[in-house]
Amino acid sequence: MRITNKIMRNNSAYNINQNKILRDRLTNQMTTQSKIVRPSDDPVVAIRALRLRSNVTAVTQYNEKNAKDAGQWLSLTADAMKTVDEVLTSLYEQSTGTANKFKTADDLRIHLEQMKEETKEFYSCANVDYAGRYVFSGYRTDLPVTFTEEDEKQLKQHPLSYNIYEDFGFEDISRISYTNYDKLGENLTGEGNPSYPDGVDETISYQQTVSNDTLYRFRMSYNGLDSLATMDAEGNGQELNITMPDGTKLRATAKKDAFNQFETDADGNPVLEFEKYDTTVDPPEWNAFTDFEIREFADQEKAYHAVAEGFSGIAFIPTSGELVFSKDFYEKNFSESAFDGMDSFHVDYNKSSWQDGDINPVHYFKCIETKVTSAPGEEPVEMRKTAYNTQRDEGRDQDIYYDVGYNQQIQVNTRADEIFTHNVQRDIDDFEHLLKQYEDIEKVEKNLTEKLKDWPEDSDEYKDLKERLEGVEKATTYIRDNIHTRFENQITKYQRYMDDARVATTANATRGSRLDLVKSRLTNQQATFKELQQDNEGIDITEVAVQLTSSELTYNAALMATGKIMQTSLMNYI
Repeated sequence: MRITNKIMRNNSAYNINQNKILRDRLTNQMTTQSKIVRPSDDPVVAIRALRLRSNVTAVTQYNEKNAKDAGQWLSLTADAMKTVDEVLTSLYEQSTGTANKFKTADDLRIHLEQMKEETKEFYSCANVDYAGRYVFSGYRTDLPVTFTEEDEKQLKQHPLSYNIYEDFGFEDISRISYTNYDKLGENLTGEGNPSYPDGVDETISYQQTVSNDTLYRFRMSYNGLDSLATMDAEGNGQELNITMPDGTKLRATAKKDAFNQFETDADGNPVLEFEKYDTTVDPPEWNAFTDFEIREFADQEKAYHAVAEGFSGIAFIPTSGELVFSKDFYEKNFSESAFDGMDSFHVDYNKSSWQDGDINPVHYFKCIETKVTSAPGEEPVEMRKTAYNTQRDEGRDQDIYYDVGYNQQIQVNTRADEIFTHNVQRDIDDFEHLLKQYEDIEKVEKNLTEKLKDWPEDSDEYKDLKERLEGVEKATTYIRDNIHTRFENQITKYQRYMDDARVATTANATRGSRLDLVKSRLTNQQATFKELQQDNEGIDITEVAVQLTSSELTYNAALMATGKIMQTSLMNYI
């Protein structure tokens, strides 16, 4: 084969160019610290690099963002629950001290004021937020658990009412003691012969008229409910719907007269009409119900007094949020056997007055919200109705999960209903009522003692007042025993509240411990993937430097050899 100078030149130029390509590739590797610049440089390395980069990105997202965010959420929740535990512990200790029978009403008032402030702190913990998201609100992270001062201002512009559907079981029936001493202050003229009240004379003492009766009740989660003798936001009459344990559905409404005004009884309470949902006819319809009476009372004491005196139906007290009934009514309608199987007691009521610290029912109950959206005074009035929790069990499926690994999730939130029970505030309401009874009987005693000073010891008036004071002593003993018993029982209640809070705290801490293990594994995975990525894409600087130097020497040598060869041709010898 004949090799011409042109062939030699072409081969030399090609080889020199290949050497330059090698030098360029090595130079790029030195400057980029990577084996490849484009996939065509090494397809195998490129494919593996894409996979490893995807792994590194995912693990970095899990470890440095998701897991970190979840850890901060859990940490903030733990701090809030620590405060909750401290508050409940303090309330428990207050109850222990208040159970002392020798404390006066003033002493109890001091304890109660302290407990009120601690209760406010208990519910304020429910509104802890993380980066603008409320941690105890389930999916509704933009909505605080309790109404705030800002909400209270907004409600003046755009009133808000709720129709709340609340379930009760047999264990929700509570017993209360009511001390009746109304005869001690009746017909107290203070002059002439004593004018005995009805049922009191020389043969029946005042002490005999003092009684301590046991009543039964369902206590709703809220006080300050809407009276049935009011109109709702849409101008319709209010309703109280009750589903008895046997499934009987009852509806109570306020009766109106010919002038479309609500009728009232002698005490100013609305006259109610009640109906039963009759399923024995087709189609079912509401018919008059006469088995027992439902009566609304504006005053809690008068309601208790009516039930103690023999009222045989259900006393509805909107101000205190209670349904009260007698022992006989309880044994007939609400005994444990009445709650057989899955049956329960349901109450459907309305509440439109809200203030700072009240728990928002949307986090707890099936309810319908009616909000006035138009400006104050604007006509026509516009409203928006929203139904909450109609397809689920009172918000108990609003657990928030974070992805913290491949096919791995961890729950980060604790729901409000797991810790922040309505009963803490409702117990304070009960204490307030009991203390008011104690303060009232002390006022009666003080009034009688002052009047006693105005009469000689041998007068009929003096004897009457003295007998009344003996009745006061009996009533005081009853009331103080009731307070003592209530606070003794409250010690157990606070212990139960603390147990529930600590169970939630333990669950939160367990999630945190698991997250720590996950983060440790993710950190190791992240380091491993980065090492594999470096091994796959990275270069050995020493090796590349040697190759670059070698290619440079080779290139220079090739230039020198090619230059010498190309200087001589066949023509030089002809």
